[in-house]
Amino acid sequence: MTRTASAGPNGLVVVDKAAGWTSHDVVARVRAVFGQRRAGHAGTLDPDATGVLLVGLGRVTRVLRYLTALGKEYTAEIVLGCATDTLDASGNVLAEWDMSGVSLDEARAAAAELTGLVQQVPPMVSAVKVGGRRLHELARRGVEVERPARTVRVQRFDLEATDVPGVLEATVACSSGTYVRSLAADLGSALGGGAHLRHLRRTRVGSFTLDEAQPVDALDASSLRSPAEALRDLDRVTIGPDIAQVVAFGRPLDKVPIGATGDGPWALVDQTGRLLAVYERTVGHRIRPAVVLASR
Repeated sequence: MTRTASAGPNGLVVVDKAAGWTSHDVVARVRAVFGQRRAGHAGTLDPDATGVLLVGLGRVTRVLRYLTALGKEYTAEIVLGCATDTLDASGNVLAEWDMSGVSLDEARAAAAELTGLVQQVPPMVSAVKVGGRRLHELARRGVEVERPARTVRVQRFDLEATDVPGVLEATVACSSGTYVRSLAADLGSALGGGAHLRHLRRTRVGSFTLDEAQPVDALDASSLRSPAEALRDLDRVTIGPDIAQVVAFGRPLDKVPIGATGDGPWALVDQTGRLLAVYERTVGHRIRPAVVLASR
């Protein structure tokens, strides 16, 4: 953890968000706990959803996009035979079907068709912007607009039966930007009816899991992780003092001399483990600074 007296702490907290809280509610609470006005989250969770929410403080807000881009994993229940206008249990019922004859094997076969690269249309009740307006703002006004489909990757879409007929337990591992609600609705359609999602819980963001997460009311100074730990999922390069000076001025570097392997982005740290910058690739062997945190 690093800290300046005027700006407050810089770091990351891993929150286990409770149902009923918006992601912005959590950020506001984290601001109050740590006395840091600069705070933001990496990937919205719906108010009814629970689980892992990464919140950055101070300078870590500048690198949150690298956390938002990490893959995610969820558990949820899919209710067959009932479609809602929000695609989850918070919405109004649009239509119902008798899907009591759908077998687990049929549902798993349909789920298999929804894995890999999938074209997905964002729900109207979502934070995606169309024409400069967030979809959920338009939805509250009763406005529905065309939404371009986006390509997402679903690595895993596993289904298990539950004790409740017509309700399936789902485990989904997917790329950033995937809507599990949409997967549930698409599964219902593929099975000849409709479906909606309930009890959504995010169990992992990158390598950050529920085992590390804390309820927002349990957060304290010991919960704060360093900026370098926040970017632990990026390729890491440790550099010496001479290169650190070059980094502080935001200058490009050659990959080979500093030992930057892979495709990046790279978290550059000094010999004490302090995060100095994030660099991204360019054409050839040069890499360029995307975010510089070190001071000259």
